Amino acid sequence: MASGTLLKLSDPLSLWGGVDLHTGRIVDASHPQRGAILADQLLAMPGSRGSSSSSSALVELARAKRAPAGVITTRADPILTIGALVADDLYGTIIPILIISEDDFASLTCGATGHLWCETDRSVLTFPGHEPMRFYS
Repeated sequence: MASGTLLKLSDPLSLWGGVDLHTGRIVDASHPQRGAILADQLLAMPGSRGSSSSSSALVELARAKRAPAGVITTRADPILTIGALVADDLYGTIIPILIISEDDFASLTCGATGHLWCETDRSVLTFPGHEPMRFYS
């Protein structure tokens, strides 16, 4: 399970070069949420962009204890998945990744505090005052 405040990005983000790996702060000068901090947040983004080195960046964020608590996105991303698997293997940092529809993504509210449970066959995303969002694979 991952818990945290939802940081909803309006644009895709490359972790490699777009995030300071020591602080978890978005440093991409062209990103609308530049200055936001990913650490311990439920990071919701419409996708990632850029380098395959984003997997290494996610691992480095985990090593520095500045990784997001979980990632919610609208597109499957093998690069982020590899980074999350390696972060777990090397540092015991579990970063669940949930893929949701664009409609469900649109309903997310930045700043809400929530919980993300990911299991083999189902995932649940909850925010106080809202019906749980259930996803089945």
